[in-house]
Amino acid sequence: MARITGAHRDIEVGGERVRAFIPRPLPPADPPLAMEGRLAELHDEASAALGRLDVAAGMVPSAGWFLYGFVRKEAVVSSQIEGTQATLVDVLTYEATHEADRPAEVEEVCNYVDALEAARSALAASGGAAPGTDLLCEAHGRLMRGARGGDKEPGRVRTAQNWLGGATPGLAVYVPPPPEEVPGALAELEGWLRAEDPLPPLVRAGLAHAQFETIHPFLDGNGRIGRLLITLLVEHWRLLASPLLYLSLAFRRHQQEYYNRLMRVRTHGDWEGWTAFFLACVREAAEDGVQAAEQLFGLLERHRRAVVGDPSATVSAIRLFDILPEHPVVTLATACELIGVTRPTASKAIEMLRQAGVLVETTGRQRDRIYAYRDYLDVLAEDTEPAPRPARGRVTAPGLRRATERFGRALRDRGPRHDDG
Repeated sequence: MARITGAHRDIEVGGERVRAFIPRPLPPADPPLAMEGRLAELHDEASAALGRLDVAAGMVPSAGWFLYGFVRKEAVVSSQIEGTQATLVDVLTYEATHEADRPAEVEEVCNYVDALEAARSALAASGGAAPGTDLLCEAHGRLMRGARGGDKEPGRVRTAQNWLGGATPGLAVYVPPPPEEVPGALAELEGWLRAEDPLPPLVRAGLAHAQFETIHPFLDGNGRIGRLLITLLVEHWRLLASPLLYLSLAFRRHQQEYYNRLMRVRTHGDWEGWTAFFLACVREAAEDGVQAAEQLFGLLERHRRAVVGDPSATVSAIRLFDILPEHPVVTLATACELIGVTRPTASKAIEMLRQAGVLVETTGRQRDRIYAYRDYLDVLAEDTEPAPRPARGRVTAPGLRRATERFGRALRDRGPRHDDG
């Protein structure tokens, strides 16, 4: 017998009768989620992988070396899940030059970075309280500022009905709770996050993400805020010394299963299946992080030895190299600002690093040149190229296969009431 995770209510939306789903509060009950057997093994494997990621991050003199790049990589991939085409290089180039080929989409990614950094700061200043509705609303306001969906009540819990999938509510794959139920559902989620619970914190982070996605409290941006919530909870519960676990890449690799597992929680009460999937993604993401950290650490050590040992190296060149992990795309103007030197001195430092094979000029221009630490970016940007934009089309056939496909497409749909996952 399937666990009951909520109740349906018949409502009218746009002249159509649909069944909205109102989730039960966490934790799962009747029966409770039991951390035994394969689930316990997956938790142990995920926790061990997090431990290895902690060790790998501790290898470098400054966690900022990796945090800068990992945060932006997460912002890029989380936005790509919703159909954004901006790449990591697009974002880093924009930060260095304020120029972009896809300005609107780059702005969306930069908004995500701003939302995450502001939320982390607010969490640190909260006196130890777990992230709640106010913090998530603030993050949502930053995420949607000036971006697509910026007209859909940014920073505010929705006051209108939304749905996932289908051109009309009647064709929806999933209809979240009616708007009058949303504040209470969020308050229950916040209360559970701030209460004691015997479930492991890592498991609780996964449950919270699924519950947030089921509540779908905003008209747009739910998927990105829901994934941001995982990052905040991992940091809040001190599962890592530095917040270097980002799950969007693992979710994107297994995107259809990600949607299906969330849906089965609502339709079958399958919290076990979701938790197993989530823990496997944590393990995969942590292993990705370890591999990237080790590669980046080796690359930086190798290049620093080469730069310091080069007879033509200047103090300015070494200083510029040391800040490249947090500014892997530079111009002459930004180099002057970053290391506090004149243009001729900065130009000499850039040229030395270019001759050493560290920096590569990317424009081919004679003026306003842009230089990238390409080897570093190649490691950091692995697996971050966007997927082709999904074809848009009206869904008419009801069956399970088409319904599942609609659910996947819905999270990238930009219709008037179709928000991201």
